[in-house]
Order: sequence, then structure tokens, then C-alpha cells
Amino acid sequence: MISNQKRWKKLFLFCLGLAVAAAFCMKWMENDLLVRGEKFTIMGLELFYPKEKVAAILAGLDQPVSTILRYHLSFDFVFMAGIFPGIAALCMMASAKFKPGGWKKILCLLAILQLPAWGFDITENTYLLKWISDPQIGDKFGFFHFVVATKWIIALTGALVSIPVLLFKKTTAKE
Repeated sequence: MISNQKRWKKLFLFCLGLAVAAAFCMKWMENDLLVRGEKFTIMGLELFYPKEKVAAILAGLDQPVSTILRYHLSFDFVFMAGIFPGIAALCMMASAKFKPGGWKKILCLLAILQLPAWGFDITENTYLLKWISDPQIGDKFGFFHFVVATKWIIALTGALVSIPVLLFKKTTAKE
């Protein structure tokens, strides 16, 4: 079990480095996300802006900002490759602190659910990349918001359950 823990920790540290590097690159580009002189955010596009505002932003992009937004979304794919396996590794390390049963199963399930969350994030970026080329959003916006919200719920639940366990729970499982 100890060698498994070491592997999960190594995976987590690698994923953390990947996610931090990609997040740095994305943060560096944020100030250039402007349409008609007004700043917009990726979080706004994902969660907060209504369909009409998203369509207006994407339709109003000039070529340099469109390119920067595509780069930002490309770096987000790298970020995904770090964050979702990293959260899964956290969940697996936390599950090792429990004897077989309820919490161990919940944490293992949260680790497994990071895979569909990753798929939802890929779907989200695919929609945004398509809409940059053709800002006719159509009737997919409701589904897009469902995908984004589900991704966030899964990822945050995995992180917010596993981190306190790792920080505060003493190991009760056999090592």
C-alpha cells in the first residue's frame, strides 16, 4: 500500500506542476481578452454571461484577440491534463486513509468521476472553439451550461472532500 501511495503522490506532483504551468500561461493572456475595448473573462464565457452576451463577444473578436483566445483554450487542454488526474490522485491518496467501506468507496468514486469531468471540460472547450469560428450558438447553450456546471461540481467535490481528509485525518486503514 505504501508504494501505491508514493505513486499517487508522484502523479499528483507531476499533475500539479503541469496545471500550475498551464495556469500561469493562461493568466498571462487574460489581460489581452478584450472586445470593443472591454475586458471579458473565460469564467464569464463558461458560467456567467447569458447566451446573447457570449454570442456578441465571440462575434466581435478581432483577429489578434481571437488568436489569443484560441491559445488560451489550447493551454486549458494542458491544464485539464494536470488538474483532473491530479484531483483523482488526491482522492486516491485520501481513500488510503480509510478502511474498506463507505468513505473509501466515496473517494474512489470521486477519483473515477474525474474522467467524465475531464470529458465535460473537453466538450466545453470544443464548443467555445467552434463558436469562435462561427458565433451562431443556436440551441446548444443550455447543454453547454449543463456540461460546464457538472464539470465544476465533480472537480470541486473531489478536491474539497479529499484535501481536508489528507490534511486532518489520521490513517486508519492497514498499511
